[in-house]
Amino acid sequence: IETRWEGRFITVKQQGTWEYVSRSRGIHAAVILAIDEAADGRHIILVEQYRVPLKVQCLELPAGLVGDDASGEAAEIAAERELEEETGYRAANWRTVGEFFSSPGMVSESFTLLVATGLTKVGQGGGVDGEDIIVHRVKLDGIEDFVAAKRAEGCGIDVRIAMLLAGGLLA
Repeated sequence: IETRWEGRFITVKQQGTWEYVSRSRGIHAAVILAIDEAADGRHIILVEQYRVPLKVQCLELPAGLVGDDASGEAAEIAAERELEEETGYRAANWRTVGEFFSSPGMVSESFTLLVATGLTKVGQGGGVDGEDIIVHRVKLDGIEDFVAAKRAEGCGIDVRIAMLLAGGLLA
């Protein structure tokens, strides 16, 4: 494996004729499926933010890097921090679903998916350092229409949103 280029967060590598990107320093991500149970039904907490590679706003599950500030950080600790920073919610209950890979033909990055329940709103959210995150609390039985409306606005849709459309984790 040959390193072709390395930055603060990503590394471009080549193995034979195969080129791919990995996170520098072994960093991976924590992605949070935050479910808010309320008298009027279940809601999913989504975030929307501008993504430079896409050059558009993108609809996503809350997420963040594990170990970008402190090596050896657990995914669960990063998830707790990121959920509050991005959305203003804290969760009483956490369940780790497992490790997944974003685009395995091009990127070696993995993410740990965690389900957060027992949510309490404790702050505004919005992220840090100019992230300008918009928080959406979307009723689960209206998620398809919400995603379709965001797509029609020109918003990019993160592939992890497909999990909400397909179900399974929400049972």
